[in-house]
This record gives sequence, C-alpha cells and structure tokens, in this order.
Amino acid sequence: MTMQSITSDDLVADVLARGGDAMIDVFVQHAPHFQALRDAEARRVMARLVTVAQAAATAGVPADALVRDLNIALGLQHDDHVDMPDASSRPGTPAKTPRRPEHWPVTVLDVREDLLAGREPFPRIMAAVAKLSARQVLQLRAPFEPVPLLAVLGRRGFVHEVVRRAEDDWSVWFWRAAGDADSDTGTATVASPTVASADGVDNAMATEQWIDVRGLEPPEPMVRTLAALESLPPGHTLVQVNVRAPHYLLPVLLERGYTYEIDELPDDRVLVRVRHRQ
Repeated sequence: MTMQSITSDDLVADVLARGGDAMIDVFVQHAPHFQALRDAEARRVMARLVTVAQAAATAGVPADALVRDLNIALGLQHDDHVDMPDASSRPGTPAKTPRRPEHWPVTVLDVREDLLAGREPFPRIMAAVAKLSARQVLQLRAPFEPVPLLAVLGRRGFVHEVVRRAEDDWSVWFWRAAGDADSDTGTATVASPTVASADGVDNAMATEQWIDVRGLEPPEPMVRTLAALESLPPGHTLVQVNVRAPHYLLPVLLERGYTYEIDELPDDRVLVRVRHRQ
C-alpha cells in the first residue's frame, strides 16, 4: 500500500506521529520558531490544533517548501532542491518585531498551570481577549510560545510581542493594531462566540444555544465551542453547526465531562449537540 504524502492541510500532530523526531528536525530547520515542538507538553497542546500551513504562516516560512521537506524526510519525495536561505531572508519573515504600547493598561493571564495539568486554556484566553478595550493589552504567561493563538488573534486584528524568560516561561503581549484601535471606541468584539437561541431570538429560557462555526479556520471552531461551553448552564444543550464531524473536538468534550450527539443533515450541515454528562 502506497503511503500518502503530507499536505499543507495535515495537522502538525499527524505529521509528527508519522516521523517523530525526524519531522521535528525538519520544522526546526525551516525556522527556530519551531523549537517549541521539542517540548512534549507543547506538542500535546499545539500540534493537534494547527495545520502545517498555519504553522508555516505563523513562522513566516513558505508552506510548500516545508511540506516538500517533510515528504523528503519520509522518503516520499526526491531531494532535488537547493539549500534553504537563512530564516531572516525568507519572504514573509517580519522585518521588525512590534513593541507594545507601554502606557496602556495591562491585564495579566497566567495559563502555565492549566497547560501543564492538561487543561485547555483557550476559553479563558478568549474570554480575557473579549474584555479588552481598544487601548488595553493582554499579557499571557505560558510554558511555551502559543503558536496557534498567535495566528487566531492575528486574523482578528491583534499584534503581539513575545519574550522568552526561561525554557518553560514565555510572555506574550496582545493588543489591537493601531488602525483598529483608532476606529474602535468601545469594548473589543474579538472573541465572544456567536451564540444564539434555537429560534435565533435572545431567549434566556431557551434550553438550546447554537453556534455556527462553518467557514472558520482551525483551531477557531474548537476555541469558540469550548468558550461557549464555559457558560452553558446545566441541563442546556450547545448545538454546534459544522460542515463535518469535529473529530479533534470530540475527545476533548469527553475529557471535560460532556456527552454529544451528531446529526448529519441533507443540506450538508452537521449538528453536534453537546450536553453536560448527567
């Protein structure tokens, strides 16, 4: 049976499962940014949430070159390319690291214990981001560089500054880009999950809340769903509207004490009904 080639849509976790340390070496060869993959805790949390393409975009390296070299390492492609240039000269590499506005108020969120204990911190992080005003900064403390989060918040108009204090102590400051801050006079609407009652009307008595994640890029569907579950009352149901069964979300739901049912509808919608386990 022919082994399937790696693609840019593959999750980093699946790639590492196929080649182990050899795959990590390829990532690191493309960008020192990927040194975090050598840490077991970082791999467990990060690698299952981000695709090869997203990882490449975050590190500022070409996705096609990374995919090619991963396949070469697995023996699925011939090594017929020239040596890679230094990371600092590659297209897409930021020319200058942004500096945070030092006069803006800072909210500190430390998720190191959550990650080391195996708890997903994304709902807490996204809730903290949602509370930021236009001219506030969130300082995140983590045991590694939170690569997937940088991509998620970057797409939402946030810039960041990263400082590594120790091997297992990283600080990342997030704030809205200047243009967004100047045009925003109220609270940021960045990360609040889009949740509605079953009939689309804000009804406090509704026992179903719906969240539509179609069209979102990973890991946003998981992030938004877990954030919505944080405020789900006992006895209520969260209905995720998706285009496919969220296979990477399902084991997380079971670990957190939820049950789920999956309905595949004729109109290419998949409904995932999530409830607290009785």
